[in-house]
Amino acid sequence: MSDRESGDDQPQSQRQASNGATGSDSGQQQQSNEQELATKMLQIQSKRFYLDVKQNRRGKFIKVAEIGADGRRSQIFLALSTAADFRDHLGTFSEFYSQLGPPNSDTIPEDGKLKSEMMIKDNRRYYLDLKENARGRFLRVSQTITRGGPRSQVAIPAQGMIEFRDNLTDLLDEFGTDDGGFKGDLPDGRHMRVDNKNFYFDVGQNNRGIYMRISEVKGNFRTAITVPEKSWSRFRDYFRDYCEKMAECNEKSTTATSVPAESASPQ
Repeated sequence: MSDRESGDDQPQSQRQASNGATGSDSGQQQQSNEQELATKMLQIQSKRFYLDVKQNRRGKFIKVAEIGADGRRSQIFLALSTAADFRDHLGTFSEFYSQLGPPNSDTIPEDGKLKSEMMIKDNRRYYLDLKENARGRFLRVSQTITRGGPRSQVAIPAQGMIEFRDNLTDLLDEFGTDDGGFKGDLPDGRHMRVDNKNFYFDVGQNNRGIYMRISEVKGNFRTAITVPEKSWSRFRDYFRDYCEKMAECNEKSTTATSVPAESASPQ
């Protein structure tokens, strides 16, 4: 089944962008010091899938690459804990798929979606959609970066979900599912608008710890800084000091302008 046959309805420009990692990860995952620890290859209908366990300075992760019959390549990246969640979802989707009746073009939903789920890991979102079109059923897995960035996706023929799950399980049994670091739920992202600018506050973690990414977006222009969690309290204290000093300055300025000139002259 080619990308067109599997229902890859992503715009051409986005498909081309998905040939690499999204956002700032793209350069890091192409570095020469990246180490490949294990790989598995699956042939599902006319597609080949590669499950690669890799390691770089940030830790271990799994790259899922799809090679279509026409040679087109798409890939997504999963933290080990996210790969474990994905493995569990594959079991649920497979069970749901097994209970479906034969394909019927007259009963296909307008958007083609039969079942959907979402996974969130740090600043990444993964959308799992079991879809159906005139050519068959497939699981589309889309990865996006919070607050913009290109979308990357792979499409797994529905008949191959169990095989995909079993191979992913083998890798997780060998390398584990622990990303390290903080085990609890991280705070949700926040957003505020000031005049014609948008500011986004997103909390994430990697093998170096927890961080906050503060992004400023104005039109198509975007800048961002990353603040390690260990320095948040100092940032808070600095901002509080500036707020207090500016409040004092504003109060003095308001008092000076509100006093009539004659009241300052001797009686």
